[in-house]
Amino acid sequence: MTAIPALILGVLCGTGGIIGYARTGSIPSIVAGVGVGALYLYSSKRINNKEAYGVELALLASTILAGSSIPRALRSGKPLPTALSALATTGLLYYGYQYVTSSPSQKFAQKQQ
Repeated sequence: MTAIPALILGVLCGTGGIIGYARTGSIPSIVAGVGVGALYLYSSKRINNKEAYGVELALLASTILAGSSIPRALRSGKPLPTALSALATTGLLYYGYQYVTSSPSQKFAQKQQ
């Protein structure tokens, strides 16, 4: 399992939040972008160090990003929410797969059979 996708998503989200604030003065942009970006970066660190809950944190960050961007993309059809939705979906698919295939509860259930 690799931490690179979380690292990339963290940098993109954080940078996007800062750019959004610089262009429009939007406080929600910087708070959400930097917050979700920090969550991705923290999960990347945990995954890289093989610490607990790294994948779960990346999955949480992807869920938060998807929950905020997908409805906006569907409503507006603008490029930025659509791009954020694509990033969120990528994170959801990648880390969802990682969670399902390497989760301790899955391994425990397999040992019991």
